[in-house]
Amino acid sequence: MTVKALIASFTQQEDLNFLLTNRIPRAGLTRFMGWFSKIRNPLVRDFSIALWKLFSDLDLSEARKTHFTSLHDCFTRELKPGLRPFDPDPSVVASPSDGIVGAHGKIADTELFQVKGAPYSLLDLLGDPAMVEQHRNGSFVTLRLTSSMYHRFHAPYDAHIERVTLIHGDVWNVNPIALKRVERLFCKNERAVIRTHLSTGEAVTLVPVAAILVASIRLHFLDMVLNAQTRGPVDFPCDVNVTKGEELGWFEHGSTIIILAPGDFSFCDGVAEGTRIRAGQALLRRN
Repeated sequence: MTVKALIASFTQQEDLNFLLTNRIPRAGLTRFMGWFSKIRNPLVRDFSIALWKLFSDLDLSEARKTHFTSLHDCFTRELKPGLRPFDPDPSVVASPSDGIVGAHGKIADTELFQVKGAPYSLLDLLGDPAMVEQHRNGSFVTLRLTSSMYHRFHAPYDAHIERVTLIHGDVWNVNPIALKRVERLFCKNERAVIRTHLSTGEAVTLVPVAAILVASIRLHFLDMVLNAQTRGPVDFPCDVNVTKGEELGWFEHGSTIIILAPGDFSFCDGVAEGTRIRAGQALLRRN
């Protein structure tokens, strides 16, 4: 058995995994990681990336550049041009990021779920009754980004961004083990609610959710990083038009995006729990 396989079998034990990734000073460790990852020292950088490769399936062959200034630079890497083409069909909402499809389906009135048997409400997630009405009986899908994935996310359709709301919270791990054990986890974690409308008028909402070691979300159209240290207003009115495939920002350093769509959208072929999907692949289609 290889060292990587041995580590994987060890950390896949549920009790141990939950202990190592949640029963620790989550906020403090996350702040430390944010600082540590930006250290521009060749020895620190090379050791960190080597350790990261040991614990994950990190593959840098798609990266646009081959030299990184820091671990953070590697986490937020760009890809070579043309590697994530977006589905051109105007009736398709494409995946905004690489990820693993988690819970998805129809919203039962205003209730959705993080895993089977673990429901949460739109109001708890979004904090806005008006938005709850927009997505009542709609569709939802959760995309989980692992630490080794491409961390940038893109506009999944031509749209108008009208507002971003930062909701402060915790930084629980968002892996399947934690989702089974922590009720309403997505509603407890730090998250941004990005309100958009398609060019055809339908409301589609993106909710990037932060997690342990991942408490910052960079949004280009706001020209800022949102995290627990964000002070002052947490509600940001916008008037921004974006085109499908346009880069919106990135995670530091992997997490989850929840996509909420109206009831007249259905899932495209191949969208199933546990499936790996790439940014640009067809996710939802207007009926």
